[in-house]
Amino acid sequence: MKSIATFLILILAMVGVSAASAQSQPDATSHAHHPAAADQPQMDVPAETETAVAVAERFSDALSKGDLKTVEELLAPDVLILESGGAERSREEYLGHHAISDAKFLKGTHRQLLRRRARTAGDLVWIGSESELHAEKDGKPLVLLSTETMVLRQTPDGWRIAHIHWSSRPKR
Repeated sequence: MKSIATFLILILAMVGVSAASAQSQPDATSHAHHPAAADQPQMDVPAETETAVAVAERFSDALSKGDLKTVEELLAPDVLILESGGAERSREEYLGHHAISDAKFLKGTHRQLLRRRARTAGDLVWIGSESELHAEKDGKPLVLLSTETMVLRQTPDGWRIAHIHWSSRPKR
């Protein structure tokens, strides 16, 4: 009985913390989706993450240029890529499926980085990026709001991408 009471107290405490946290969060109308100066992304990238962030940028640049050799080099063999409810569970699976279509789409796309945050934890760095992708679809301009999370792992060969999660939606 004592353990049930302790459990209930913990649950109530967590609900109270969640409610207090939710109240302190800005509402959707006050949430800014773009930095004040469109040409200056908001960056929160500590010095200890800069080398990993440079690898993530190199990967994005290579993919947009169709340089699949560099894409392959920067992905860990066991990379997990999640996008649009789907998963690719290895470098070979990604290179054999979506990498080609991703490169084709990105080739004609301009990416405008809006925000980036990076943090380190041991031999891992995670990077969260928000961007606008400017493209054309059926001859008409298309602007997508895109989010990307990458986790990079330090290896004997340098930083390698162990996980990517991409999400996007049309800008209203």
